[in-house]
Amino acid sequence: MENRNDPEDVALASHERLSLLRIEAALRQDRRLARRMRHPGSRPCLPLSVAALTCASLLLLVTGILATNLVAPWCFAALWPVTLLLALRLLRHPSRAEDRSRSRP
Repeated sequence: MENRNDPEDVALASHERLSLLRIEAALRQDRRLARRMRHPGSRPCLPLSVAALTCASLLLLVTGILATNLVAPWCFAALWPVTLLLALRLLRHPSRAEDRSRSRP
C-alpha cells in the first residue's frame, strides 16, 4: 500500500499520492504562477518605476505651470496616465516582501 519510489525515500499511501498528483496538476494549470516562476525578479522594478514617473510628472506639471511653452503640459498629459496605470498596478499587486512578512507566524 505504500510506495518507496520517491527520491527522498518517503513512503506515501495511495490516497496521499493521488492528492499530491491533483495538487501538482492544479499548479501546472495556473498560468500566473508559471509566469511568476519564470520571471522571479521582475516585480521589484515596479515601485522604482512608479516613483521615477511620479517625480517626472510633477516636474513637468510645475514646469508647465510656470512656463509659457506648450511642450511641458503636453508631455505631462502623455506621462500622467502611464504613471497612474503603473501606480494602480502596484496597488493591485502588493510586493513580495509584504507577502512574505504576512505569511510569517
